[in-house]
This record gives sequence, C-alpha cells and structure tokens, in this order.
Amino acid sequence: MVAPLNVGIAGLGTVGADVVRLIETQGRALAERSGRSVRVVAVTARSKAKKRGLDLRDIAWAKSPEALAEDPNIDCFVELMGGAGDPALSAIETALKAGKSVVTANKALIAKHGLRLAAAAEKHGGALNFEAAVGAAIPVIKTLREGLAGTSVNRVYGILNGTCNYILTRMEQEGLSFEECLKDAQRLGYAEANPSFDVDGHDTAQKLAILASLAFGTKVAESAVYVEGISSITPEDLKAAAELGYRVKLLGVACARQRALSSACTRPWCRNHPRSRR
Repeated sequence: MVAPLNVGIAGLGTVGADVVRLIETQGRALAERSGRSVRVVAVTARSKAKKRGLDLRDIAWAKSPEALAEDPNIDCFVELMGGAGDPALSAIETALKAGKSVVTANKALIAKHGLRLAAAAEKHGGALNFEAAVGAAIPVIKTLREGLAGTSVNRVYGILNGTCNYILTRMEQEGLSFEECLKDAQRLGYAEANPSFDVDGHDTAQKLAILASLAFGTKVAESAVYVEGISSITPEDLKAAAELGYRVKLLGVACARQRALSSACTRPWCRNHPRSRR
C-alpha cells in the first residue's frame, strides 16, 4: 500500500482554510484519482486563536512557517501566505532544501524569485508547483510547461484579473461608474479593501511575467512590464468602444522578439484594437 501524502499548510486565510476543508471533504475522491491518499498533518498561521470553522484538533500546529517547512513528518509544503519576500520565500527555500515538494499560489513570489526557487528545487530533488498562481482553476501553467514544451510560442495574452473583469462587465452592462462597481465588488468580496494592486494592473503584470517567462524560456521581470490600470475608465469610454464594435478589457499581452527577448504590458485595450495585434 502506498503511504499517504502528508501535507503541511502555511497560511490559513480564505484560501488556506478552504484547502484544508477540501482535502478533508474530497479525500476519498483524491485518493481514487491519484492512487494515494492526501492528508493535512500540520499547519501554521499568524493567529492560532482565530476562528476558521475548521476542526484542527488532530492536526499539529507549527510555531513558524520555517519550522513547518523543516517538519520531517510532511512530504509536501503548501505556501498560502502571500508576499514576494519573507516569510514565504525563506519557508519555501527551507522546504526545498529539505527535499520536500512545494505547492504555492503566490504569484508575487514566483514572478520575483521563480528562477531562484526552480533552481533550488532541481538541486535538492523536490518539485515546485505553482499552477494556482495564474488562472485559478485553468491549467495554463501545466500547459506551457508540459503540453507546449516542444512548441514555439510567440505571444501570450488574456484577461488575467477577475476583479477588473467583474468591474468592467458591470460598468458595461449596467452603465455604472467605476467607483460604484468597485464599492459593490468590495461588498461582495470580489475586491480587497485596498484594491489598488488589482485595479492598477499590478496583479496582471505579475501573472503575465510568469506566463511570458514560461512561454518564451527567458526571464521577464515584473518591473519590465508596462502597466496601466482601469481606474480612469468611464461609462462614456465603454459606450464609445461599443459604437466602434469593441469592448474594453484589461489584457495582459506579451510578445516574443528576436533572440528570446520579450515585451509585455497590461492595458485596458478594446478587443480587436489594432494595438492588440502587434
């Protein structure tokens, strides 16, 4: 019988708590599909006393992310804390150096330190998986890394931020202002209390840097991506675009150039606008 995959999770916010919950409720299905049972054996978070609606009585609590990463009882370290630096970076490096596999949804970290972490994973024999960092449930990372490994990709583009897409769609369909849609998105939990990271385009830029690096086989720094957000978009802009047969969306676009160089940008382009066909 194959031994269970013992998982340690760092970060018990909305995503982390749901991962624990899903592994518990979908355990049998996961075992049938993968041929190996998966169980959460240890967790850590900033607050142990916070109510999360989880039964953690049979799960060990690590004193820090790094302590969890070093725990000999776990096979896979799952990082769901966020942030481009520590404690996420040091904890992942610790896990990789211990030969453990790592799963992370941290786009900021992968965009900034992805090559460094990939080298550590290769050196120490672990796996570095970050599918959830871009595209949520859409397996675009796996497709680029594996399915298109022998294919020459010359352009990557798409809508990469759900918050912006929700706001622009509501503005278009209901004629609401940006401010009205943003306030409603925050009320519904679609936008953060501080939404600037999303609406100013930085979230899209980080995801685009990851996709472009994978697609073109080169390093694309987030700082090299031209960024333009949607906060200046008005209902009048959307009406004008519609009259011309276009729709306004925040797109992430990266194009390969000679000698594996790339250009990348995020702009609220109209679909089929000539600039999007560069």
